[in-house]
Amino acid sequence: MTSISLNDLFSHKHNPYPFYTQLREQAPLARFTWNGREMWLASAYDDVVAILKDPRFTLDMQKIEPMAGKQSPDGESAPRYMPLASSRHLLNTDPPDHTRLRTLVSKAFTPRIIEQLRPRIQQIMDELLDVVQDRGEMDLMADIAIPLPITVISELLGIPVADRKPFRAWTQTIIQSQGAASGLEAGIAAEEAFIGYIKTLIAQKRAHPDDDLISSLVQAEEQGDVLSENELISMIFLLITAGHETTVNLIGNGMLALFEHPEQMNLLRADPTMLSSAIEELLRYTSPVTLSAPRWATQDVTLHGHTIRKGEMIRCALLSANIDPQQFSDPTALNILHKENQHLAFGKGVHFCLGAPLARLEGQIAIGTLLHRLPRLCLACNPEQLTWKEGGPLRNLVALPVMF
Repeated sequence: MTSISLNDLFSHKHNPYPFYTQLREQAPLARFTWNGREMWLASAYDDVVAILKDPRFTLDMQKIEPMAGKQSPDGESAPRYMPLASSRHLLNTDPPDHTRLRTLVSKAFTPRIIEQLRPRIQQIMDELLDVVQDRGEMDLMADIAIPLPITVISELLGIPVADRKPFRAWTQTIIQSQGAASGLEAGIAAEEAFIGYIKTLIAQKRAHPDDDLISSLVQAEEQGDVLSENELISMIFLLITAGHETTVNLIGNGMLALFEHPEQMNLLRADPTMLSSAIEELLRYTSPVTLSAPRWATQDVTLHGHTIRKGEMIRCALLSANIDPQQFSDPTALNILHKENQHLAFGKGVHFCLGAPLARLEGQIAIGTLLHRLPRLCLACNPEQLTWKEGGPLRNLVALPVMF
């Protein structure tokens, strides 16, 4: 049985393709340890699809460990579980709870509703570029990739402008703390601060409801839509985090991929009608989220001659699945002409990413506008000089210096 470490998983952020190719070929089902806990890792496309759709694998930890996230008799919570990680939200519940929770927010994320946001997202993008247009250089992460999705999701949810910088810091700390035990204390502190903030925000929306999603969720709770306070807090946290972190990486990693494949960038410049297919290929090729949310086996499951025992945890390597040659031709090459691109960047099955239409639209507007308005846009350093944030299941660039 092949065993890998967190360092193996998270130390190949610039060029993860050789590592995942070797892993998939030699050990499509491997073992690794995360914060002292043994678990499985699936990396082949067909296996990942099957696991993501298999009801024998639950996202609800409490089905396996009923006390997970709850206080013990002496009032102490188990230290490996963090409040938001164990609260009830879309990423750790199964139907019917998942269906109930998803129904409460799904109307705000339909393709038709999201498309209505196009003019406003375009306006935000143009305003961000106006600020840097005359500089001739910028950090694409700090100036575009981060503020665009934060502004969009903040306006959708009803987050005040002054609060956007601190919640970015909180979410970053929480996500990065998932990659190493040494960051657990900082992650818990960030979660506590974030929970306190969300509680205050909920109180404000109750007193002064507005035309935003948080106000709608608060009103749904008050109308008896079976939404507990913990579910409300956890739902808001998830929408804030998932609503901007992954899109930040789509824009940043997507542009880096185009810089490293100038023929693909030139192809897209010459024919902007390919923007939609280009975004799908960038989602496949860069996989902004490298690992799926954890699942637990509700019964013994046999895979590749190994038995995943009831109660054991498994995660899926989405990036590895997205470069599996059994599914994609020449998968480690970027090709924006790819057709029938059934990538798994947004997952699969009932837990398919609710915010996929929004992420796609923001990616199209951001990358399309950059290529249109900055015809001389290029990377301002050697790709090997770029640094990536350590730990965590996301591929986060620290900065992306460009010239134009």
